[in-house]
Amino acid sequence: MNKNELEEKINKLRKILKSLKSVSVAYSGGVDSTFLLAMAKEVLGKNVLAITAASPMIPTFEIKEAKIIARKLKVKHILLKTSPLENPALKYNPKDRCYICKKSLFIKFLNLADKHGYPYLADGTNFDDLKSSRPGLKALSELGIKSPLAEAGLNKGDIRKYSKIMGLPTWDSPALACLATRIPYGEEITEPKLNQIDQAEDFIRSLGFKQVRVRYHFPIARIEIDPEVISNIIEPSMSRKVVERLKAIGFDHIVIDLEGYRSGTMDGL
Repeated sequence: MNKNELEEKINKLRKILKSLKSVSVAYSGGVDSTFLLAMAKEVLGKNVLAITAASPMIPTFEIKEAKIIARKLKVKHILLKTSPLENPALKYNPKDRCYICKKSLFIKFLNLADKHGYPYLADGTNFDDLKSSRPGLKALSELGIKSPLAEAGLNKGDIRKYSKIMGLPTWDSPALACLATRIPYGEEITEPKLNQIDQAEDFIRSLGFKQVRVRYHFPIARIEIDPEVISNIIEPSMSRKVVERLKAIGFDHIVIDLEGYRSGTMDGL
């Protein structure tokens, strides 16, 4: 894509946001929602509210990053504490978990936005997302959630490119997903399991690995990282650190997936 085509999409996004006049943004702190929030702030100024969910299903570092970035963008930010595991429909990790969870969460977001005087709720769905299988999109459609990035035709590459131009720290951030995606369908989701996964991934990230998934096959932890850095994690001193820490967290066997990180690898399990 040339520069003019990207600018056309950005200008379309500005027009979409301007037409809303004020908007609340479902804000995770990831690449897409950060870009949307920054653009909304640029176009609408003070008429923007960021809402971030805080629950055991969200990695701790994501919540911390969302708070830091919202503060830097000088956007009003609300942390909404939720307890999705209280919903019996989610207990055994059904295949439609994302739909159930997202619909329940976005109803809470809509109520909060309305309470604070924001007529619209927008999320960071991009144009590429519309081409993939994402059950959560059905929930967004049913609730009338706005997806300005997708509407403007902006794909993931566009968003990363313009995020870099804007100086946003998320321009090269890895893909995010809730911690329940690490647990096989049909297995009970519990807070201790999510906490184990969160701690394990947080430790591996602290060693310098950006894209990390610890798939839960208890007592086995299956680690997925970017294929090009697998040689780094299996280096003896590094692997020793990982094994010691994950065993301390409660796993008995720690394995590295030699195919590396792939989105949705639990879908067939």
